[in-house]
Amino acid sequence: MIKVLHLTYDMRIGGTEMVIKNLIKGNTSPSIEMSIYCIESPLGPWGKELEASGIKITTDERQPQLDFKLIRKLRKHLKKNEIDILHCHQYTPWVYGALAAAFTNTKVIFTEHGRFYPDSSSWKRKLINPVLKLLTSAITAISKATKDALVAFEYLKNTDINVVYNGIEPLEPTDKQLKALRISLNLPTDSFIFGTIARLDPIKNQSMLINAFADAEKHINNAYLLIVGDGELMTSLNQQVARLGLQNKVIFTGYKPSPANYLALMDVFLLPSLSEGTSMTLLEAMSIGKPCIVTDAGGNPEIIKHRETGLVTANDNQKQLKEALVEISESEQMRASFSENAIARFHELFHVNKMMAQYSIIYKKVLDN
Repeated sequence: MIKVLHLTYDMRIGGTEMVIKNLIKGNTSPSIEMSIYCIESPLGPWGKELEASGIKITTDERQPQLDFKLIRKLRKHLKKNEIDILHCHQYTPWVYGALAAAFTNTKVIFTEHGRFYPDSSSWKRKLINPVLKLLTSAITAISKATKDALVAFEYLKNTDINVVYNGIEPLEPTDKQLKALRISLNLPTDSFIFGTIARLDPIKNQSMLINAFADAEKHINNAYLLIVGDGELMTSLNQQVARLGLQNKVIFTGYKPSPANYLALMDVFLLPSLSEGTSMTLLEAMSIGKPCIVTDAGGNPEIIKHRETGLVTANDNQKQLKEALVEISESEQMRASFSENAIARFHELFHVNKMMAQYSIIYKKVLDN
């Protein structure tokens, strides 16, 4: 039996947490047992869901600065539970995990889920990261862009990092619910729906998207923009829509814990982010064959192949995005082709089974060395 402990901040709702959740749910091997250790509280809804299903989860309260007490508690947990592999998700959990597991029988794996903007103290990274690497058996990144960032900013070697794309279960929306949802949103049956799902945050660049949609909708019959999510920009984005006179064309739904049917309602999924690792919502869109328009930020152009599974525009380029919106709305053949290719690419690279298979190989490899 291989005992794997996932070390993370918490198990609230987010991309990293979804990867951990999918790894645990996608683990069908009787020889791999998984549990979770959160260095911060509260646990979060996905953590509670996994706990209710029988997954062992330990929570802690990390103190400011370097918490040596937490390192000792984690080290004790590793020894007591005879953990074979400590799988650290994100940089800070890696620091704690590598130090706690040092000179024990536990092997350390570090997975970076984003990290495109380096910390200010580069001298610390220059000193600390090579030491952490010596205490670590394998490093993975969720995209080539994330790998490149680790090499450029974190003083890690290109040859030391494997790329393992995030994997998810394909969505399964229901037609009955879609009809009810369309009615509740007052969307005409012949409407053309663009949409995005993300927290309302400057990094997600919904403001530029709204401006591009304002330019494009004049050329598209019955176009609507569906914005699913909540966040600090809710008020300012609503004010922007009002200034543009698009209150009847742009629909804000607020936060939705299960947005699958909203995604299924969209004719085209949009991701105008200024920075991305591997967007889980983008993978969900591909899983149900949604044509996508994305910016060339982070891992986006690795997921969406330009003019094969969608359109890729320059980062923060309103004119290009407007042109892409108009072009994709005018060609049903293009959308059908993108849809078919997206589903095929999803199953080839981004299905949860693919991710789990790759990590299973890494787990076995580090234990054999």
